[in-house]
Amino acid sequence: MGEIHIDLDGLLDTFFEEAEEHLNTFETGLLELEATPEDHEVIGRIFRAAHSIKGASGTFGLGDITSFTHALETVLDRLRAREIAYSADVARALLASVDVLRGLVRAAREGATAPPEAVPVRALLEQFYRTAAAPKGETVAQPAISLQVGRKVRVRFAPKPDFMCRGMDPLAILRDVADCGEVESRTVDASAVPSLDDLDPESFYLSFVLVMRTERTDAEIAEAFAFVDDLCTFAIEAENDEAPQELIEPDAPVVGAAAGDARSAPTTFPKDGASPPKDAKTPAAASTIRVATEKVDKLLDLVSEIVIAQAMIVDATRAPGPDAETRLNDALQALDRHTRELQERVMSIRMVPLASVFGRLPRMVRDLAGTIGKKVQLVVEGEGTEIDKSMVEQLADPLTHLVRNAIDHGLEFPEQRAEQGKPAEGTVRIRAFHQGGNVVIEVGDDGKGLDSKQIRAKAERLGLVSPDEVLTDEQIHEFIFHAGFSTAAKVSDVSGRGVGMDVVKRNVEALKGSLSLSTEMGHGTQVRLRLPLTLAIVDGLAVRVGAQTFVVPLLSVLESFRPTPSQVRAVLGASEVIDIRGTSVPVIRLHELLDEPNAERDPSRALLCIVEANGTSLALLVDDVIGQAQFVVKSLEVNYRKVPSLMGATILGDGRVAMIIDVQSLARTDHRSRALATDSEVLIPVSEVA
Repeated sequence: MGEIHIDLDGLLDTFFEEAEEHLNTFETGLLELEATPEDHEVIGRIFRAAHSIKGASGTFGLGDITSFTHALETVLDRLRAREIAYSADVARALLASVDVLRGLVRAAREGATAPPEAVPVRALLEQFYRTAAAPKGETVAQPAISLQVGRKVRVRFAPKPDFMCRGMDPLAILRDVADCGEVESRTVDASAVPSLDDLDPESFYLSFVLVMRTERTDAEIAEAFAFVDDLCTFAIEAENDEAPQELIEPDAPVVGAAAGDARSAPTTFPKDGASPPKDAKTPAAASTIRVATEKVDKLLDLVSEIVIAQAMIVDATRAPGPDAETRLNDALQALDRHTRELQERVMSIRMVPLASVFGRLPRMVRDLAGTIGKKVQLVVEGEGTEIDKSMVEQLADPLTHLVRNAIDHGLEFPEQRAEQGKPAEGTVRIRAFHQGGNVVIEVGDDGKGLDSKQIRAKAERLGLVSPDEVLTDEQIHEFIFHAGFSTAAKVSDVSGRGVGMDVVKRNVEALKGSLSLSTEMGHGTQVRLRLPLTLAIVDGLAVRVGAQTFVVPLLSVLESFRPTPSQVRAVLGASEVIDIRGTSVPVIRLHELLDEPNAERDPSRALLCIVEANGTSLALLVDDVIGQAQFVVKSLEVNYRKVPSLMGATILGDGRVAMIIDVQSLARTDHRSRALATDSEVLIPVSEVA
């Protein structure tokens, strides 16, 4: 049998994911603690989160994380024991610690340097627990910024094979060593463990490395090994790369012939939290996903049903008989049913709750409100609403910016709200829910709302609209999403430069979503994001244009019909439109856009597929409608390059490739819609255009 192999990359991935979860728990608990500082259940939850990070980081030799978390854990322990009173200063220090720990975890993950804030924040933590530990009346001096108390040493301990047979406990020795200072990391070296064929269950094969800070001498540390000096080898090394000082049996071999010398035995863990090698893999933030065992069990059940259906199909084709066709149809229907259910369940595995994004917002709201001097209550509804894992991280920045805008631009200052008869504390409300095949996220506030006249005036100054052009309020509000547009009276550290809302819209549209805004003066503003549940599969309407088949996302389709010759009109100096229930809708000839020469040119002999995106309706001219189905989206950008007006490709049932139309891209690039908002066009039938 081969040697035991430990997948450290996989274990580290798990550690980084769990560390982020613990940090979220930590941060959420701290925000709860501000409202209920005496809630020791919350303090206990925070303490357990810090302790979990400390223990796991020590296992991987991430000394920077272990050391910092140890100081943090000490403060929490004193807080739990009521030796430290919870105060605003303590709250700030603990929240700063969360930021530092996030930076340390990110640095370990990416091979970057530790954040510079780690040293002063740790100094602050140590000041808290040293003050608490000092006798009453004694003043504790403010510690220097450098917290490196004592020297840093590495203690190697390798018990001999018969160590435990002789009645000794290696963990007791390790505890004695740990009592000599502050342990930053613990590492277990399993390189001497033989194959199972050669393994003796009564022998001991592990060795240990402790990295610690201590003010003890080497001789004092060596006293921990006084009663086992003939049953082990050990060394105490200065951590500044000085030569190790051998104390006992300098030439004795360590356990197992394959292990080599204790000082040179390679460790599989990162050294003291140092950066990984440059060629080390940097795990992607969304590279893994946790799946409930119940979901996996259901998948296995479905796979079993599919195997049975497959066997039924084979049986029906190999054993002809009067009922063979019936049996074959039944088997095919079962296979179709199970395959569709399998697809739905696999897609559900990719779905994660929006709580992972929403959970980051309370801290940001707290900090921003304190910075600008506003009182803000954040209300979150629907954090359990699920969305595709691949979309979660891309939503973080747009949502953060929308909430910041609501606080900075939307909500009034407490004294202004009091003058208007409003509560001093403003409310920012985030609501998420499923609607059809979409996820809808609403970000609203109860502030002053948007001034359409002010927005219009700014748009005219920027040359975005002429003074005599007639626009609805909805069209005026669209200027908010124009690059460089801002109505802020002054530029602040938070906002006011006109950078952001255009990026928000672009990010949402990149997710094949849409953005809309509603507002009422004196009552607030609401921004609504509408996003597909997933980008992997789309419900689509297959249409034919010439010899090619294209797919139009079904969520964008309103209706399709064959127009009469007089319905389609041409706009002088522009293109064609069709009047639908009193509204002029631009006509897009897909055969021209997609360079398909064999398509039908006459609208009265073709079909118009009416679609809507971003509040704009378009009429797509197609030869025929084939039908609707679900299509797997394949990326053009990954496999070829980004193509305007196309969101991807799919493979049809007959093996042909069909392009998927990007309706939102068509709506964005169709600049004629603004001109159609006025009544100044001259419309004539297409047949009358030369």
